[in-house]
Amino acid sequence: MNYIENIYICLAAPLLIAVLCMQGRGRAMNLFVLAGMTVCLLSSYINTFIATALGVSALTASLEIAPLIEEIMKFLPILFFLLVFEPGREETRSGILMTAIGFATFENACYLASNGAAHIIQLMIRGFGTGAMHVVCAFLIAVGFLYLWDRTWLRLAGTIGLIAVAITYHGIYNILVSQTGTASMIGYLIPMLTVALTLIFRRKLPEADVPGQTRS
Repeated sequence: MNYIENIYICLAAPLLIAVLCMQGRGRAMNLFVLAGMTVCLLSSYINTFIATALGVSALTASLEIAPLIEEIMKFLPILFFLLVFEPGREETRSGILMTAIGFATFENACYLASNGAAHIIQLMIRGFGTGAMHVVCAFLIAVGFLYLWDRTWLRLAGTIGLIAVAITYHGIYNILVSQTGTASMIGYLIPMLTVALTLIFRRKLPEADVPGQTRS
């Protein structure tokens, strides 16, 4: 039996100390990582509760329930940050990314606790694949905040639409990596290739503002 709460405490404790000791941007980034780990823990509870209530297997829950719950939960800390503090574009983008990284880090730690750390190649592939998947989904949410949030008529529909895309992307990833052989490898490679393409074309994206900034 895995006690994910114990894993969470061990990982969160150094981050909490860092938050207390640091100031400025460093403190904010550590808070976002901690928030990502926290919503990952809460997502696990919610997924388990819904799966038990519906009487579905763990595999079915991971394919049909987890993508929906996890992407919504990752969305909430940034929504709170945006509504309360009205940050600038760079702070919002960094917060979204660090929340996703915290989520992926805790998820990988729980995977290690469940499956061991003996197979380094498999773990490297999973680590990069899962991390890239969460970053890609975070990037999709960032597009909603950075490019649609200051346009009232697009704010609700556009953000919900991009969350739906992130959920679909996450679901496809889970379906592929739950298989064996080639299908699983394709699943792990898709997010890494998506991140690579994003880095290549990132400079071509237009600059955008979010609440708290004015256009020049």
